[in-house]
Amino acid sequence: MENSFWTALVASSLAALVTTIGIFVIRRFERWGRDNISYFICFAAGVLISVSFLHIIPKAFSMNPKAPAYLFAGYILLHLFNRFVNAFVCDKTGDEQYALGLVPMLGIGFHSFIDGAIYSITFTVSIFTGVLATTGMVLHEFPEGIITYLLLVRGGFSEKMSLLLAFLAAALTTPLGMLASYPNISKIDQSFLGALLALSAGALVYVGATHLLPQAEAENKKYSFLALAAGMLVALAIILSKT
Repeated sequence: MENSFWTALVASSLAALVTTIGIFVIRRFERWGRDNISYFICFAAGVLISVSFLHIIPKAFSMNPKAPAYLFAGYILLHLFNRFVNAFVCDKTGDEQYALGLVPMLGIGFHSFIDGAIYSITFTVSIFTGVLATTGMVLHEFPEGIITYLLLVRGGFSEKMSLLLAFLAAALTTPLGMLASYPNISKIDQSFLGALLALSAGALVYVGATHLLPQAEAENKKYSFLALAAGMLVALAIILSKT
């Protein structure tokens, strides 16, 4: 058990490091990122929607018979959070774009926290199982950091605040999820994990389909569909790496 703890901690920390590198890379090339943010939004939507429908949702459904209800709950909860931000944050600050950064940050942060729990579970099963899970999961960490940072900047947050919030939500949540879940690993059965995955998928579907795509479509950039397709292809590569 001790070995599985340290290997899970190292793996989740590696995921956080990859995400952080993504944040700092886009920070270094921020002007280019700002100019092409519509393409990043489409790319993010392609990744989040595809991974959710092709991998997370089927997995959750196979683990928990009530997963559809949790999927719906995840979607609705993030919708309510978006309405709360628009009603009580955007109106008071006068910046209608705040929700564009806050809502994806919450959805990605929740998903990253659950990723940390998955590291705990897979490495407890065996080192080999954990390594296989890590190989697939780390692939999506780099673009996750980039997307979170750019959307926060687009939402009106300062560069320093965007950097901090992106790190906290997209990077730090993964090892925190691992540390929080490991002491309770014996209590996290397949059904409970399925419920968490379904909640996460509902949140990610909301972020991708209801929150990001309308923003990208409103700008009507020439190659936005190619960016969406690229996101889908990356998602497919992530899914295939886990099989």
